[in-house]
Amino acid sequence: MTLDAQEDVLDWPFARTHDGCPAPVLAKLRQRPPSAIRLPAGAVGTQLAWLVTRYPDVHQALKDPRLSADELAPGAPVRLQVPPGGRPSSFLRMDDPEHSRLRGMIASEFTARRVRTMRPAIQRLVDELLDELQALPRPADLHDVFSMRLPTLVIARVLGVPDEDSEFFTDKTRGALSQGNPEESYAAFLEMTRYLEDMADRSIREPGEDLIGRLAVRAAAGEITRDEIVGIARLVLVAGHETTTNQIALSVLSMLRDSALRARVMADPGELIPRYVEESMRFWSLSQDAILRVALEDLDLGGVTVHKGEAVVISIPAANHDESVFSDPAVIDVDRDTGAHLQWGLGPHYCLGAPLARLEMELALTSLFGRLPTLELAVDEADGLFRQGTVFHGLDSLPVTW
Repeated sequence: MTLDAQEDVLDWPFARTHDGCPAPVLAKLRQRPPSAIRLPAGAVGTQLAWLVTRYPDVHQALKDPRLSADELAPGAPVRLQVPPGGRPSSFLRMDDPEHSRLRGMIASEFTARRVRTMRPAIQRLVDELLDELQALPRPADLHDVFSMRLPTLVIARVLGVPDEDSEFFTDKTRGALSQGNPEESYAAFLEMTRYLEDMADRSIREPGEDLIGRLAVRAAAGEITRDEIVGIARLVLVAGHETTTNQIALSVLSMLRDSALRARVMADPGELIPRYVEESMRFWSLSQDAILRVALEDLDLGGVTVHKGEAVVISIPAANHDESVFSDPAVIDVDRDTGAHLQWGLGPHYCLGAPLARLEMELALTSLFGRLPTLELAVDEADGLFRQGTVFHGLDSLPVTW
């Protein structure tokens, strides 16, 4: 049966529960083959797509080369408003060989070994931000002062963006990822792109000792174009701070709302903080069904035939809460084996920045709760803190006192 022939079409997005768990409708959808959903397609209306929710199906979809990530392929679903043109916005929305060529340009920047060398610098930054937090009147917004600024400053310094411009990128990233107003999203995307174009032009003239500078050297050798540099920088900037920002904030929130969990983790932070980070990533699953594909040929996926040219939306939150893989998925359990979680994807598009994100989260949580053992929420209910209408799940604020 084709998408157009589906009688039961669901409207995306699916609201999460107040505790942040995936929408209950996703648990019901896991009991049957992929379902048809009506996906907002930015300024061009809506588009039908298959929604994949069961862990085995999501696992297959992430690795199946017959499902293309190319946003320019016929029928490809569109989530973010980007300028029309002859190339995808980044290698995240490309297939091989172009995907591998451009991804390979920065792969060495984010290896586990390379990230370990960044540990002292990140720890210093964590300590500086906590100094600023403690100097503020209480209550204070931990998200604004700490969980948002840490990843933004880290990735800005990797790219060579001045610290004073990091707030600009936070604002433009949030605007570009917002699903509420396509025109505003488009404008934010363009502003961010123009800034990075200026950076790329300066680096090509005079390369610095940063990621953009190293890419500029490769541009001079004819290995990469200026527009490709901009696409890589934009992807690294957005993915490098938006996901980690929200994961830190949500991980802190979970520990503030559950005193037993917090006591358990902080009793042995060296052992349990890394385990908690993995379990928190599984539990919160930031991607709001933002992994998009289009079929290059007919294929079977979870018991339905996905026809060539039909769109597929891959639900990481649903897969990471699949009861057949994770028992009691709505419970944060630091003793469970979380090695199979799919927060960072799988296959050729597995997130390059995962080692850096893990390090930032581990240092942030260990230092925050080690320094402020009496930290607590400054609001009675956390329900109103969650973001709405955006690609990545997260918080708008996190008021705390100590």
